[in-house]
Amino acid sequence: MTRCLFTALALLALSGCDAQPEGEPVARARIDGQAGAPGSDVTPEPAPSLASQVESACRSIIFEDTPLTHCLAVPSRHNIAMDLGPAGGAPYGGLASFAQNREADSIAFAMNGGMYDEDNRPIGYYVENSERLKELNTADGEGNFHMKPNGVFYGTGGEWNVRATESFLANVTERPEFGTQSGPMLVIDGAIHPTITADGPSRLIRNAVGVDDEGRAHFVISNAPISFGKLARFYKNELSVKNALFLDGNVSMLWNPATDRLDTGAPIGPIIVVEKKDTGE
Repeated sequence: MTRCLFTALALLALSGCDAQPEGEPVARARIDGQAGAPGSDVTPEPAPSLASQVESACRSIIFEDTPLTHCLAVPSRHNIAMDLGPAGGAPYGGLASFAQNREADSIAFAMNGGMYDEDNRPIGYYVENSERLKELNTADGEGNFHMKPNGVFYGTGGEWNVRATESFLANVTERPEFGTQSGPMLVIDGAIHPTITADGPSRLIRNAVGVDDEGRAHFVISNAPISFGKLARFYKNELSVKNALFLDGNVSMLWNPATDRLDTGAPIGPIIVVEKKDTGE
Protein backbone atom coordinates (compact mmCIF):
# COMPACT_ATOMS: atom_id res chain seq x y z
CA MET A 1 0.00 0.00 0.00
CA THR A 2 1.47 3.33 -0.96
CA ARG A 3 1.04 5.45 2.13
CA CYS A 4 3.85 8.02 2.36
CA LEU A 5 6.23 10.36 0.57
CA PHE A 6 9.96 10.09 1.11
CA THR A 7 12.45 12.88 1.14
CA ALA A 8 15.89 11.95 -0.18
CA LEU A 9 17.21 11.59 3.36
CA ALA A 10 14.26 9.53 4.52
CA LEU A 11 14.61 7.27 1.52
CA LEU A 12 18.12 6.31 2.56
CA ALA A 13 17.17 5.75 6.17
CA LEU A 14 13.80 4.09 5.52
CA SER A 15 12.43 6.28 8.24
CA GLY A 16 9.40 8.05 6.79
CA CYS A 17 7.13 5.19 5.88
CA ASP A 18 4.05 3.19 6.74
CA ALA A 19 1.75 6.15 7.38
CA GLN A 20 -1.92 5.72 6.60
CA PRO A 21 -3.36 7.25 3.39
CA GLU A 22 -3.70 11.03 3.50
CA GLY A 23 -6.82 12.09 5.32
CA GLU A 24 -7.12 8.88 7.34
CA PRO A 25 -6.17 8.54 11.01
CA VAL A 26 -3.05 6.56 11.83
CA ALA A 27 -4.07 3.18 13.25
CA ARG A 28 -1.89 0.36 14.47
CA ALA A 29 -2.96 -3.26 14.33
CA ARG A 30 -4.22 -4.73 17.60
CA ILE A 31 -2.72 -8.00 18.74
CA ASP A 32 -5.37 -8.62 21.40
CA GLY A 33 -8.38 -9.11 19.12
CA GLN A 34 -10.21 -6.04 20.45
CA ALA A 35 -11.65 -3.29 18.31
CA GLY A 36 -10.16 0.17 18.11
CA ALA A 37 -6.64 1.55 17.94
CA PRO A 38 -4.23 0.53 20.71
CA GLY A 39 -1.91 2.86 22.50
CA SER A 40 1.83 3.04 22.10
CA ASP A 41 2.48 0.50 24.84
CA VAL A 42 2.06 -2.57 22.62
CA THR A 43 2.81 -5.78 24.50
CA PRO A 44 3.49 -9.33 23.31
CA GLU A 45 0.64 -11.79 23.10
CA PRO A 46 0.08 -13.92 26.21
CA ALA A 47 2.09 -17.11 26.37
CA PRO A 48 -0.01 -19.98 24.96
CA SER A 49 -0.82 -23.07 26.97
CA LEU A 50 1.29 -26.20 26.58
CA ALA A 51 -1.44 -27.78 24.44
CA SER A 52 -1.60 -24.84 22.08
CA GLN A 53 2.18 -24.72 21.81
CA VAL A 54 2.10 -28.28 20.50
CA GLU A 55 -0.61 -27.45 17.96
CA SER A 56 0.50 -23.96 16.98
CA ALA A 57 2.80 -23.24 14.05
CA CYS A 58 3.71 -19.96 15.77
CA ARG A 59 5.93 -19.19 18.74
CA SER A 60 6.59 -16.07 20.76
CA ILE A 61 10.26 -15.07 21.06
CA ILE A 62 12.43 -12.10 22.01
CA PHE A 63 15.07 -10.76 19.63
CA GLU A 64 17.31 -7.92 20.80
CA ASP A 65 14.72 -6.95 23.43
CA THR A 66 11.86 -6.86 20.90
CA PRO A 67 8.99 -9.39 21.15
CA LEU A 68 8.22 -11.23 17.92
CA THR A 69 5.91 -13.97 16.78
CA HIS A 70 7.61 -16.44 14.44
CA CYS A 71 5.35 -18.73 12.39
CA LEU A 72 6.81 -21.61 10.40
CA ALA A 73 5.22 -23.17 7.32
CA VAL A 74 6.63 -26.58 6.36
CA PRO A 75 5.90 -28.11 2.94
CA SER A 76 5.18 -31.56 4.37
CA ARG A 77 2.55 -30.17 6.73
CA HIS A 78 1.18 -27.04 5.07
CA ASN A 79 -0.19 -25.53 1.89
CA ILE A 80 0.13 -21.81 1.14
CA ALA A 81 -2.39 -19.76 -0.82
CA MET A 82 -3.44 -16.15 -1.35
CA ASP A 83 -6.95 -14.86 -0.62
CA LEU A 84 -8.14 -11.35 -1.38
CA GLY A 85 -11.86 -11.77 -0.88
CA PRO A 86 -14.90 -13.96 -1.58
CA ALA A 87 -15.27 -15.03 -5.21
CA GLY A 88 -16.76 -12.16 -7.17
CA GLY A 89 -16.87 -9.93 -4.11
CA ALA A 90 -14.95 -7.05 -2.59
CA PRO A 91 -11.72 -7.69 -0.62
CA TYR A 92 -12.16 -8.92 2.93
CA GLY A 93 -10.34 -5.87 4.25
CA GLY A 94 -9.54 -7.61 7.53
CA LEU A 95 -8.66 -10.94 9.11
CA ALA A 96 -11.91 -10.99 11.10
CA SER A 97 -13.96 -10.96 7.90
CA PHE A 98 -11.68 -13.59 6.39
CA ALA A 99 -11.99 -15.79 9.48
CA GLN A 100 -15.78 -15.74 9.23
CA ASN A 101 -15.49 -17.39 5.81
CA ARG A 102 -13.03 -20.16 6.75
CA GLU A 103 -13.01 -23.17 9.06
CA ALA A 104 -10.53 -22.39 11.82
CA ASP A 105 -9.52 -26.05 12.17
CA SER A 106 -8.14 -26.02 8.62
CA ILE A 107 -5.96 -22.93 9.12
CA ALA A 108 -2.48 -23.04 10.64
CA PHE A 109 -2.26 -19.23 10.47
CA ALA A 110 -2.93 -16.30 8.15
CA MET A 111 -1.18 -12.97 7.72
CA ASN A 112 -1.65 -9.93 5.51
CA GLY A 113 0.98 -9.70 2.80
CA GLY A 114 1.44 -7.36 -0.15
CA MET A 115 1.02 -3.65 -0.80
CA TYR A 116 -2.42 -2.42 -1.83
CA ASP A 117 -4.40 0.64 -2.86
CA GLU A 118 -7.25 2.56 -1.25
CA ASP A 119 -9.67 -0.16 -2.39
CA ASN A 120 -7.59 -2.84 -0.62
CA ARG A 121 -6.54 -4.32 -3.96
CA PRO A 122 -2.92 -5.23 -4.75
CA ILE A 123 -0.72 -2.67 -6.51
CA GLY A 124 1.85 -5.30 -7.50
CA TYR A 125 2.02 -8.85 -8.81
CA TYR A 126 -0.77 -10.97 -7.40
CA VAL A 127 -1.73 -14.56 -8.23
CA GLU A 128 -4.53 -16.48 -6.52
CA ASN A 129 -5.42 -20.07 -7.40
CA SER A 130 -3.11 -19.86 -10.43
CA GLU A 131 -5.02 -16.85 -11.76
CA ARG A 132 -3.00 -13.67 -12.21
CA LEU A 133 -5.09 -10.74 -11.00
CA LYS A 134 -2.31 -8.13 -11.18
CA GLU A 135 0.81 -7.98 -13.32
CA LEU A 136 4.35 -7.56 -12.02
CA ASN A 137 4.98 -3.93 -11.08
CA THR A 138 8.45 -2.67 -12.07
CA ALA A 139 7.63 1.06 -11.93
CA ASP A 140 9.63 3.57 -9.92
CA GLY A 141 7.89 5.57 -7.25
CA GLU A 142 7.78 6.52 -3.59
CA GLY A 143 7.13 4.55 -0.45
CA ASN A 144 8.19 1.14 0.79
CA PHE A 145 6.99 -0.75 -2.26
CA HIS A 146 9.31 1.18 -4.57
CA MET A 147 12.37 0.87 -2.36
CA LYS A 148 14.27 -1.17 -4.95
CA PRO A 149 14.81 -3.97 -4.94
CA ASN A 150 11.34 -5.01 -3.95
CA GLY A 151 10.31 -8.62 -4.38
CA VAL A 152 7.82 -11.43 -4.81
CA PHE A 153 6.80 -14.28 -2.51
CA TYR A 154 5.42 -17.10 -4.62
CA GLY A 155 5.06 -20.85 -4.93
CA THR A 156 3.48 -23.91 -6.45
CA GLY A 157 2.66 -26.99 -4.43
CA GLY A 158 5.28 -27.34 -1.71
CA GLU A 159 7.93 -25.24 -3.44
CA TRP A 160 7.98 -21.69 -2.09
CA ASN A 161 10.37 -18.86 -2.91
CA VAL A 162 11.22 -15.23 -2.31
CA ARG A 163 12.95 -13.38 -5.15
CA ALA A 164 13.81 -9.78 -5.88
CA THR A 165 11.50 -8.46 -8.61
CA GLU A 166 14.16 -8.31 -11.33
CA SER A 167 15.27 -11.86 -10.51
CA PHE A 168 11.66 -13.03 -10.62
CA LEU A 169 11.18 -11.37 -14.00
CA ALA A 170 14.33 -12.96 -15.41
CA ASN A 171 13.96 -16.47 -14.01
CA VAL A 172 10.31 -17.36 -13.43
CA THR A 173 8.70 -18.39 -16.70
CA GLU A 174 5.67 -20.36 -15.47
CA ARG A 175 2.88 -18.79 -13.48
CA PRO A 176 2.90 -19.99 -9.85
CA GLU A 177 -0.16 -21.10 -7.93
CA PHE A 178 0.17 -18.10 -5.63
CA GLY A 179 2.19 -14.91 -5.60
CA THR A 180 2.29 -11.51 -3.95
CA GLN A 181 4.62 -8.56 -4.54
CA SER A 182 5.79 -6.23 -1.82
CA GLY A 183 8.82 -4.23 -0.84
CA PRO A 184 11.45 -3.63 0.10
CA MET A 185 13.42 -6.85 0.18
CA LEU A 186 14.98 -7.16 3.63
CA VAL A 187 17.65 -9.70 2.74
CA ILE A 188 18.93 -10.30 -0.82
CA ASP A 189 21.17 -13.29 -1.52
CA GLY A 190 22.39 -13.30 2.07
CA ALA A 191 23.01 -9.54 2.36
CA ILE A 192 20.79 -6.95 4.03
CA HIS A 193 19.17 -4.44 1.66
CA PRO A 194 21.83 -1.79 0.95
CA THR A 195 19.76 1.20 2.08
CA ILE A 196 18.53 -0.31 5.34
CA THR A 197 20.38 1.05 8.34
CA ALA A 198 21.28 -1.10 11.35
CA ASP A 199 18.48 0.26 13.55
CA GLY A 200 16.79 3.24 11.92
CA PRO A 201 14.37 5.62 13.64
CA SER A 202 11.22 4.24 11.96
CA ARG A 203 9.69 1.81 14.48
CA LEU A 204 6.37 0.16 13.67
CA ILE A 205 4.58 -3.15 13.97
CA ARG A 206 5.92 -4.99 10.90
CA ASN A 207 5.68 -8.40 9.24
CA ALA A 208 7.78 -10.25 6.69
CA VAL A 209 8.44 -13.62 5.06
CA GLY A 210 11.54 -15.55 4.05
CA VAL A 211 12.27 -19.05 2.79
CA ASP A 212 15.24 -21.04 4.12
CA ASP A 213 17.47 -23.57 2.37
CA GLU A 214 15.16 -26.40 3.46
CA GLY A 215 12.23 -24.77 1.66
CA ARG A 216 10.42 -23.73 4.84
CA ALA A 217 8.67 -20.36 4.91
CA HIS A 218 9.37 -18.21 7.98
CA PHE A 219 6.73 -15.59 8.73
CA VAL A 220 7.52 -12.99 11.39
CA ILE A 221 5.35 -10.29 12.90
CA SER A 222 6.61 -7.97 15.61
CA ASN A 223 4.56 -7.58 18.77
CA ALA A 224 6.13 -4.18 19.44
CA PRO A 225 7.53 -1.50 17.12
CA ILE A 226 10.63 -2.66 15.27
CA SER A 227 13.03 -1.09 12.78
CA PHE A 228 13.66 -2.43 9.29
CA GLY A 229 17.27 -3.16 10.24
CA LYS A 230 16.45 -5.27 13.27
CA LEU A 231 13.84 -7.26 11.35
CA ALA A 232 16.27 -7.86 8.50
CA ARG A 233 18.99 -8.87 10.96
CA PHE A 234 16.68 -11.42 12.56
CA TYR A 235 16.14 -13.12 9.21
CA LYS A 236 19.80 -13.04 8.23
CA ASN A 237 21.49 -13.87 11.53
CA GLU A 238 18.93 -15.91 13.48
CA LEU A 239 16.96 -17.70 10.77
CA SER A 240 19.81 -17.95 8.21
CA VAL A 241 17.37 -16.92 5.48
CA LYS A 242 19.10 -15.67 2.33
CA ASN A 243 16.07 -13.87 0.85
CA ALA A 244 13.43 -12.17 2.96
CA LEU A 245 10.65 -9.80 1.94
CA PHE A 246 8.97 -7.05 3.95
CA LEU A 247 5.19 -7.57 3.78
CA ASP A 248 3.73 -4.52 5.51
CA GLY A 249 3.95 -2.23 8.50
CA ASN A 250 1.60 -0.36 10.83
CA VAL A 251 -1.30 -2.55 9.67
CA SER A 252 0.48 -5.91 10.05
CA MET A 253 -1.84 -8.59 11.39
CA LEU A 254 -1.92 -12.29 12.27
CA TRP A 255 -4.65 -14.87 12.75
CA ASN A 256 -3.44 -17.87 14.73
CA PRO A 257 -6.44 -20.06 15.60
CA ALA A 258 -4.35 -22.31 17.88
CA THR A 259 -3.81 -19.43 20.33
CA ASP A 260 -7.06 -17.57 19.62
CA ARG A 261 -5.13 -14.61 18.28
CA LEU A 262 -7.10 -12.61 15.73
CA ASP A 263 -5.65 -9.13 15.10
CA THR A 264 -7.87 -6.24 14.08
CA GLY A 265 -7.24 -2.68 12.94
CA ALA A 266 -7.05 -0.63 9.77
CA PRO A 267 -8.14 -2.20 6.45
CA ILE A 268 -5.75 -4.64 4.81
CA GLY A 269 -5.38 -6.09 1.31
CA PRO A 270 -4.05 -9.50 0.22
CA ILE A 271 -3.99 -12.28 2.80
CA ILE A 272 -1.45 -15.11 2.88
CA VAL A 273 -3.15 -18.29 4.10
CA VAL A 274 -1.18 -21.20 5.52
CA GLU A 275 -3.46 -24.22 5.53
CA LYS A 276 -3.00 -27.52 7.32
CA LYS A 277 -2.54 -30.64 5.25
CA ASP A 278 -4.45 -33.77 6.21
CA THR A 279 -1.65 -35.10 8.40
CA GLY A 280 -3.47 -35.09 11.72
CA GLU A 281 -1.84 -31.81 12.80
